[in-house]
Amino acid sequence: MDSNTSLISPGGQILGVPWETFWTAVGWLANATFSSRFLVQWYATEKKKQVVVPQMFWWLSLLGSLLFLTYAIFYDKHNVIIFAYAFTWIPYSRNLIIHRRNKAALALCAGCGQKNPPQANFCPNCGGKLT
Repeated sequence: MDSNTSLISPGGQILGVPWETFWTAVGWLANATFSSRFLVQWYATEKKKQVVVPQMFWWLSLLGSLLFLTYAIFYDKHNVIIFAYAFTWIPYSRNLIIHRRNKAALALCAGCGQKNPPQANFCPNCGGKLT
């Protein structure tokens, strides 16, 4: 296989992308992390057969946006990109906080052990009264 058809070329390129700096790797890692959140959400939705946004979606959103922000500040230095990711961590963090509080507030059914929303009065699994 010659260098024109090789995945890794002698010039330091992988799939035609030059990997000359650490920051190139950070930028691609940010892109992969941020993009993978859609696969996680799609999988969770297909599994439950209803639209859901799992906690991992928010973790990938937070990590990906912080990686993009780091890349933009220290390497790209483009104010449009910096501004695009400067505040995205706020709703992602807030959603993680809400998720944690909601999970902690779940009511445990004494009859069957199923976790139920805090506003529920009866367990949908066994019909037992929740306290």
